Amino acid sequence: MKQRYALRKQMVASPYLLWSLIFVAAPMIFVLYYAFTDISGAFTLENILAIWTRYRSTYARSIWFGLAATGICLLLAYPIAYTVARKTENTQRTLVMLLMLPMWMSFLIRTYAWLSLLQDTGIINNFLGYFGLAPLHMINTPGAVILGMVYNYLPYMILPLYSVMAKMDRDLIEVAYDLGASGGSVLRRVILPLSLPGIVTGVTMVFVPSVSTFYISQKLGGGSFDMIGDAIERQFQQAYNYNLGAALSLVLMLLILASMLLMRRFTDEEEGTGLI
Repeated sequence: MKQRYALRKQMVASPYLLWSLIFVAAPMIFVLYYAFTDISGAFTLENILAIWTRYRSTYARSIWFGLAATGICLLLAYPIAYTVARKTENTQRTLVMLLMLPMWMSFLIRTYAWLSLLQDTGIINNFLGYFGLAPLHMINTPGAVILGMVYNYLPYMILPLYSVMAKMDRDLIEVAYDLGASGGSVLRRVILPLSLPGIVTGVTMVFVPSVSTFYISQKLGGGSFDMIGDAIERQFQQAYNYNLGAALSLVLMLLILASMLLMRRFTDEEEGTGLI
């Protein structure tokens, strides 16, 4: 009986295993192969060494921009998610739909919208001109790139936080207030620990696409702030150097994996300490 049950489980899981093999394992094998070979197929470490000599500043910029965008998203999303979670169920559904409404539009259209807003002759500067104010140079700056990341990826931070906060036991908060805890103490010792899984999920969902983005930096940065996604795209689409492009992708994946493992470990440690 147990053998039949185990066989059924394997049969049910086989489509998912096949899917993972084709679309996860096989691409990773190709990335590893190209990263450690040259154009002739011979083993080499030149692609990996080239990353340190030519692209370390690009990686540093990508990580810095990704961290900045993730931090801003967290600061903005946390109070928004908490406010939405405290509303009635009907109001929650309406607010979540409004928050997700921009995501129904194309990623390219949303980025182009900010391009028209931030240009030196764009909508914002034209509006400032009506009041006799000098135009602001906002386009092709690091702030414009980070702003584009925050706008495009903010919902990915709000939704995990909201899903956790909506299930939060409000009685714990009321008990903390009844026991004399201040608002800051309740936030630090009750709300934050309970919402930590949502924070970790949101940080991961925002940081991963932010650090690997390329279209936002090209349009809102004007190509002046090269990021690792731009370098990878250039190797595959322009230079046709698949070996170096695979090496860049491999190191990026390792950095992302390391950050995810770090966040998971941080979550495990916090859960082990309890609420208090």
